[in-house]
Amino acid sequence: MSQSAQPSSLPAFGKWRSFFWPVHGFELKKIIPMLLLFFFINFNYTILRDTKDALIVTAAGSGAEAIPFLKVYGVLPVAILFMLVYSKLSNILTKPKLFYTMILSFIAFFALFVLVLYPNREALHPTAFADHLKETLPAGLSGLVALVRNWTYALFYIMSELWGSVAISILFWGFANDITKVSESKRFYGMFGLGANAAMLISGPAIVYFSKVRDKLPTGADAWGVSLNYMMGMVIVSALIIMGIYWWMNKNVLTDPRFFDATEVKKGKKEKPKMSLKDSLAYILKSKYLLCIAVLVIAYGISIQLVEVTWKAQLKLQYPNPNEYSAFMGYFSTISGITTILMMLFISGNLIRRFGWGIAAQITPVVLLITGVGFFSFIIFRDSLASVISIFGTTPLMLSVIFGMAQNIMSKSSKYSLFDPTKEMAYIPLDQESKVKGKAAVDVFGARLGKSGGAFINQALIIGFANIALITPYVAGILFFIIFAWIVAAKSLSKQFAKLTAVKDDVSTTEPVATTKPATEVSAS
Repeated sequence: MSQSAQPSSLPAFGKWRSFFWPVHGFELKKIIPMLLLFFFINFNYTILRDTKDALIVTAAGSGAEAIPFLKVYGVLPVAILFMLVYSKLSNILTKPKLFYTMILSFIAFFALFVLVLYPNREALHPTAFADHLKETLPAGLSGLVALVRNWTYALFYIMSELWGSVAISILFWGFANDITKVSESKRFYGMFGLGANAAMLISGPAIVYFSKVRDKLPTGADAWGVSLNYMMGMVIVSALIIMGIYWWMNKNVLTDPRFFDATEVKKGKKEKPKMSLKDSLAYILKSKYLLCIAVLVIAYGISIQLVEVTWKAQLKLQYPNPNEYSAFMGYFSTISGITTILMMLFISGNLIRRFGWGIAAQITPVVLLITGVGFFSFIIFRDSLASVISIFGTTPLMLSVIFGMAQNIMSKSSKYSLFDPTKEMAYIPLDQESKVKGKAAVDVFGARLGKSGGAFINQALIIGFANIALITPYVAGILFFIIFAWIVAAKSLSKQFAKLTAVKDDVSTTEPVATTKPATEVSAS
């Protein structure tokens, strides 16, 4: 098809259609399966995120104070081990085989958990030994003791955390970056999040429904165990669908020259040296561009983690039963999905196109700053507001839960609608080596370092004060410092991104079309 035969500008779509759906008709073959792929990946992520919290926070002898210890001594070491395995496999397996291997490994674990680990938890958990540790160690280490006591739950938490890093950051976004041009990314990347957050509109109510299953069970039945079986069943089926969509795209989309130029990727593979984990991390430190991306990822992880422990400690006090806790998280996920979709429809894609990458990348830290001030101010001064709170017919505890929920919803909505798209766009101008090894190091190690860094800060404060309530003012001060560093890095990366994109555009416009792309491939920007 000639270039003149296809629409080349968005105004041809009509004003309103281009605003909400900036996609050409012939691009549906590419965009719809990508939306579905992200839908099912985030469907699993939502269920696993809410379930892991309910498991570890409401477990016997545990609480929100266990999360910082778990992320430092559990999630981070396993993430590093995964990096070693992934880096090795990326040099041995093809990308499709690597994708299937990663997904199958998660399917195997979650099936093992509901069939073996959870049903035998009483025999597997060292309760007597944990009781001895609790009597021996300082009160500030109660979170560490909780992990020993409930080690199978801790393992589930770790694998659920890795799903977010592996399935979303590496598998999905790595795949998207390989098959998407910069011109397409300005329209598509904001829309990918629609598929992801539409999943919350299904997974949220599903979590609520199966968490309330205890109302239909006889007295004495393990309601939480039944809920787990249903939810992990959904996770496994969804993972199988993910593999099916990926297979279909490799067969039907990546063979279509309108959507994918295989010669560029193959050339990158041929020239790409095999890099170890150490070499990948060293490369990041030598590259100011990748270092700025890493700062963004780490800052987000630390910021979310600093707020997370304070909020979830309040949440457990309000909902000590795992089914009730899980049901509340289901409502939380549903509202988050609705809010994020609205932000994507009216803000994300249009903001990136109209105001540029730099402004869009700074929205998320600004949102976290504003909502963080509101949340921590209420927690710190809520005793002084007790008389005012009573007027509304509620309790300070419930209101703190609601304030924390609002803060988390806004921060996560900003992440999905703006932070993730802008972060992933930043990888596109890079060469194949930086995309594959640099991205893996930033997204897995960097993300885990961010969350573990925030966890380490919380952990140190909890050990020192032995009380989550007493550390709140210090957590707030550290949070605001981290957000400031985040904004500075985003501004620096904005300038570098503009330069790299300009250079790449200049190269593509000076090369003959016939020698670089098939005649049927036309940019839709």
